[in-house]
Amino acid sequence: MADIFDLFRQISGKREETGPVSWLVVGLGNPGDEYRSTRHNAGFMTIDELARDIGARIDRAKFHALTGEAVIGGVRVLLMKPMTMMNASGIAVSEAAKFYKLSPDHILVFSDDITLAPGRLRVRARGSAGGHNGLKSIIEHLGSEDFPRIRLGVGEKPHPEMDLADWVLSNFTDPEKLQLHSAALCAEEGLKLILSGDFDRAVQLCNSHR
Repeated sequence: MADIFDLFRQISGKREETGPVSWLVVGLGNPGDEYRSTRHNAGFMTIDELARDIGARIDRAKFHALTGEAVIGGVRVLLMKPMTMMNASGIAVSEAAKFYKLSPDHILVFSDDITLAPGRLRVRARGSAGGHNGLKSIIEHLGSEDFPRIRLGVGEKPHPEMDLADWVLSNFTDPEKLQLHSAALCAEEGLKLILSGDFDRAVQLCNSHR
């Protein structure tokens, strides 16, 4: 009998672990090899790093995006990389949110931030797009600013006269790639804290990262 109950507990545990998707985790960027290492793709790079670290794959075409399910800290999430180009990211996010019946506060977004130095992070529970067209699209399609985001520093443009698009579509230098990698690892830990319900600790951890 003990063996039967042990088996029942194992099956029950697996069912609990493979429950419905309760969070959407989005990395923002532009699809295509020409954008792979650009500053604007810091969100893609971060979610790819996360997927590698937890043994997940983001390779299923759905919701105008590449997606993959994963369990992080007992929470089932959908990892997403919108394939719509940055300025239309909200199309993919809103479709997934509707399908899984997710409220904005259960949608976390990784995005680049030109106001932060490479390697720096900023966590916010909600807020405006701050000039970021990917976030602007998500806000427009969700009809809400109330979704958490982890913004990754990519640095300010080096010269005031430089076109902003040219800057965010430029590649990271090798030292900056190392700084982004360090920030991405910290962002992963911040994500885990947010999924566990400890948003304040996530803010403290990520916003103090250097």
